[in-house]
Formats: sequence, C-alpha cells, structure tokens
Amino acid sequence: MITKRIIPCLDVKDGRVVKGVNFAGLSDVSSPVDLAKYYSDCGADELVFYDITASAEGRALFTDILTEAASQIFIPLTVGGGIRTVEDFDRVLKCGADKVSVNSGAIADPDLIGAAAKKYGDQCVVLSCDIKRVDGAFHVFAKGGREDTGMEAIAWIKRGVSMGAGEVVVNSIDTDGVKGGFDLPMLQAVCDAVDVPVVASGGAGSAQDFVTLFETIPAVSAGLAASIFHFGEVEIVRLKQLLRENNINVRL
Repeated sequence: MITKRIIPCLDVKDGRVVKGVNFAGLSDVSSPVDLAKYYSDCGADELVFYDITASAEGRALFTDILTEAASQIFIPLTVGGGIRTVEDFDRVLKCGADKVSVNSGAIADPDLIGAAAKKYGDQCVVLSCDIKRVDGAFHVFAKGGREDTGMEAIAWIKRGVSMGAGEVVVNSIDTDGVKGGFDLPMLQAVCDAVDVPVVASGGAGSAQDFVTLFETIPAVSAGLAASIFHFGEVEIVRLKQLLRENNINVRL
C-alpha cells in the first residue's frame, strides 16, 4: 500500500513565510529557512516552497533563500513561483529543489510543461492549480489567485498531465485558510480525471480533516497545509499517529 504524504507549505513573500485567508490578508509567520529545518526534523514527508508574488510581480524566484533552505533539509523539496521557462527549472533545481511547480507560467505557455518534462522527467514537473468556483464551474486562477483565466479547471489539469506533468497540486481558493476542511468535491473531480498523484491543498483546520480526506478520497496522494502546522495547532507526528490509528498508511 502506498503511504500517504503530509506536506507543509511555505508561502514566501519578501523573504518571509506568510499566511492569509482565501489568498488575501497576508500576515508574517517566520523565517523560511528556520521553518524548513523544523519540518524536516519533525516528520514531514516533503516540503513545498512557494514564492507567492514572483509571478504577479514578474520577477524570478528568491534563489538565495531557497538555496539556504534546501541545504537544511533531508526531505524532497518542491519549489514554485515565477517559473516561466525551462531555464527557470534549471536554476531552481540547481538550488536544491527536487521538483518544480508551475502555475501561471504554464498557463501563459502550456508548452513549458512538455519541454520541462522532456528535459528533466515527468516526476520533476508539478502542475499547481489555484481553483475557485465561478458560477458553479471550477475556474483556474493565475498570478497567485488574483486573475481568473476563464479556463475550466478539470480540462486544464487533464491537458497538463497529458503534456507531461507528473503530479497535480489542487489549491482550493474557496477553502484556503478557512480551516473548514479540504474541498472534497473539487478533489474528487480531479482524481476522477487523472491518474497521477494528486495533492490536496487548502482548508485543513484539524488533524481529523486529514483523516476525512484520505478516507473519503483514497486516490488522493498527499495532504498539504500551512497555518495549522506553522502555528502549532497540529503536530505532524501526532497527525501521523492519528492516521495510523485510522488504518491510513503513513511513514512514521
């Protein structure tokens, strides 16, 4: 049985980890380097590092902070933010990333997915999708959730996977930071559409929310969260013990 992954997410703005609600109202949390080391030491399976304003500001990702963070951890690291070219993939991987997450850059140039997959392998390319309901339909948003592309999300995800994305992160803007639980209908729709690992993001408010996620949608590969880990509301070791008690396979 494949183990489920627990993944803390570091949203980085101006060199600091921040957290908001529904992708807005950002508040300062901590140093990304300190948090990365903490999570690596306390049982996280992977770590995600997003430079959340790089795309909106049209600049490259902070490589100095990334390099320092990567040097402190011993778990796989996925990095995203401002990834627009294959050269950006190369730069981030050389800083210590294991996988590269694309969102706005892939929306602007879908061929980026295939080009990066061909050069670095499907397993290296993560398609991150910020999704929000608009008039009852799932829409893809770009530039850190600021811009409605008008694209239907499930069709976009299927296209991205067909072009070589080896993993999909589903960020529900509707549930982000609200702590009411993961967006199960959205996640089910994505899992039904593709056969690559799907990572659930947005909405976790308790350890029980992870149990509900994996029990309700066994096809989900991993649960990703930020504030509940950053503020000590849920400890990863205890979360994994709870999952084990509920017969959900995790790495302890």
